[in-house]
Amino acid sequence: MIGDDVKPATYREVFAVGAFRVLFGSYVLLLIGDTVRMLALAVLVYERTGSPALSALAYVAGFVPQALGGALLLSLTDRVPVRAAMAGYDLIRCALALVLALDVLPVWTVLLLLASVGLVSPVAGAARQRTLPELLHGDAYVLGRSVFGMTAGATQVLGFAVGGLLLALVGSSGALLFAAATALASAVVVRLGLAPGPRTERTGSTRAEGTVRATLRVNRELLGDRTVRGLLLAQWIPANLAVAAEGVVVPYSPGHAGVLYGSAATGMLLGDLVVGRFVRPARRERLALWLALQLGVPLLFFAAGPPLWVSAGLFVLSSAGLSYQLGLQRRFLEAVPKAGTGQAMGLAMTGTMTLQGLTMAGAGALAGVLEPAHVIVLVGAASIAGTLAIHRVLLPGRVARAVIPAPVAEPGRVA
Repeated sequence: MIGDDVKPATYREVFAVGAFRVLFGSYVLLLIGDTVRMLALAVLVYERTGSPALSALAYVAGFVPQALGGALLLSLTDRVPVRAAMAGYDLIRCALALVLALDVLPVWTVLLLLASVGLVSPVAGAARQRTLPELLHGDAYVLGRSVFGMTAGATQVLGFAVGGLLLALVGSSGALLFAAATALASAVVVRLGLAPGPRTERTGSTRAEGTVRATLRVNRELLGDRTVRGLLLAQWIPANLAVAAEGVVVPYSPGHAGVLYGSAATGMLLGDLVVGRFVRPARRERLALWLALQLGVPLLFFAAGPPLWVSAGLFVLSSAGLSYQLGLQRRFLEAVPKAGTGQAMGLAMTGTMTLQGLTMAGAGALAGVLEPAHVIVLVGAASIAGTLAIHRVLLPGRVARAVIPAPVAEPGRVA
């Protein structure tokens, strides 16, 4: 438990750490570049095929395999130095964008390349998250996590704006060249700004255990630990049920979808800003349950068919509740085994992406048989029910660090 006298960290403290500034800069470049690349590729595929379905598939093809990568490859996060993992992924992204800019590959080959890159994405993302608790300590770590959360929404909006401008000025191939340049710039920033990191020591037993086998083993141990499993579910259930409402924003208000999406992004930014910076750590943890309930409660008011400005305000209030996760970050970091921190964070990220895709797809399917407003109400009710089902986990308490046993050496067997 944290004492009430512990004050929240400041942004000055967080950005005073040089390596954090490097991670932040590379993350901004990654988000802008990937947003531009996805937008440009969707346009390129549509121009070539005239198929809205293939265009949409090109937009999301890189996300779908991330669940598989998280299930099979995450052990690399705790085996490969952070700088090598991040810079290597940036170079892969750069090469992908350059190849796509040539516009010579068949569409299905393009989709396969996107899927292949998406497969290794969780490793690089988890490597970045693994580094934060090594750079930032105490409440500075939680505030650092909130900085990344705020940056995600704001930078993606910027990426769409830049992408739209580039498409108008230089076309899809030119936009893809811009995406390649941002990926290369990110690799350079990481390569020059981060220390190499220690070379991972591998004993005889870890050499006998391949990447896939190690990932499956550690994932199984993490999910088998009651405390870790509860904190993972607490991060996944309330948030991803509520966020599913965004899956029906377009059919709910086709002419004002941008306003509602922007309202959701604004709420997330404001919630992280206020709760992360101005709420004391102990109170932040006590508020986790109530903030999680805030995700679903505003969505119930869509049953009244509110006007646009009220709908926008309800989305702001709902998404501000995502800041409940800040009250879980310290507890989660303390609960996971130190040797598996990277994989634990990668598992949390992978579960979030997977469940978000499933719930948004489910909400979209429901909108085919129900009014979109009614789907939003059901999503809010589901988030409230899910939050109440795990409410004990959302209450502050002491945690015990999980212990993951070392692998047993099996001479002659390699995964």
